Amino acid sequence: MFGLFKKPGQFVTEADCQKNLERQIETTPMILQQLAQLNINESKALKVEYFFYTNTLEKAKALVDVLASRGYVGVAERSAHSRKEFVVTGWTTPIEMSEANLIEWTKDMCKLGLSHDCDFDGWGTTPEQ
Repeated sequence: MFGLFKKPGQFVTEADCQKNLERQIETTPMILQQLAQLNINESKALKVEYFFYTNTLEKAKALVDVLASRGYVGVAERSAHSRKEFVVTGWTTPIEMSEANLIEWTKDMCKLGLSHDCDFDGWGTTPEQ
């Protein structure tokens, strides 16, 4: 039962993170199919836009700092959708657009988010970089 129930002030549980990871892994091939229609194949490296949500600005800023140490550029700000949430968004360094590579990166982002009590909300990219 560990990880199923939120503690006071907690934003995401291990169980939430695992369900989210499964959804993120399911959507990766769909995103790659859309990119393939734009002539982006797995040998192409693109910057990836990422999104996380959490319930305090302090948690969001701490995550931004860790992502910055990886060379990513990001910001933490209040969510436009909920006054009780904060969003972390930004761009990675270029990542190869292979399914295996992006799934590993997604697992890492989910794990990193959980370690900072932030929920990884997915990624996107644009071919015009």
